[in-house]
Amino acid sequence: PPYIKSNHSNSHSNRYQSIFAAEPGAVAAPTASLHFSEETFTQLREKQIEIIYITLHIGLGTFNPIISNNIIEHKMHKESYKISKESAKKLNFAKAKNHPIIAIGTTSARCLESNYKNNLFHEENGATSLFIYPGYQFKAINGLLTNFHLPKSSLFILICSLIGIKTTKKIYNHAINKQYRFFSYGDAMLIT
Repeated sequence: PPYIKSNHSNSHSNRYQSIFAAEPGAVAAPTASLHFSEETFTQLREKQIEIIYITLHIGLGTFNPIISNNIIEHKMHKESYKISKESAKKLNFAKAKNHPIIAIGTTSARCLESNYKNNLFHEENGATSLFIYPGYQFKAINGLLTNFHLPKSSLFILICSLIGIKTTKKIYNHAINKQYRFFSYGDAMLIT
């Protein structure tokens, strides 16, 4: 991200990497994934929480602020994703059984929402430029784990779409008052 400054190009290579990164192609880490460790995954599995993987290629557009006076005029960046046949099958099983699907990060949410068509997830090498803003009706996900994002960002607007502007402002005021960290290495919130 443009706000991570360093004189050494690899100084963040260990810290700024998801433990489940597998395929090159992203220009930035999906930062919500930075909150997970092997220990966390073990604890989730012990609680019988299934982890379903999709491939995300985060683009630089993720960091573009909204500059339009009317957010509806904002043009969203395109990010590519891949949902395997196995992952689509697992996601469809979860939906059929009414198991909650919690996206890890706003890009995951956008990819899952873009992929979910005719009440099904599909195997796909796709791309999304879906801009989720208030009024959007979520179809694919039931919740979101994400970082605290900056105002005037499409990421912040997505959170407002999920829980409402008033609730989002209340949460962010709490985060500011308690000095939570924002940006890529920041704190996270679970929205259900």
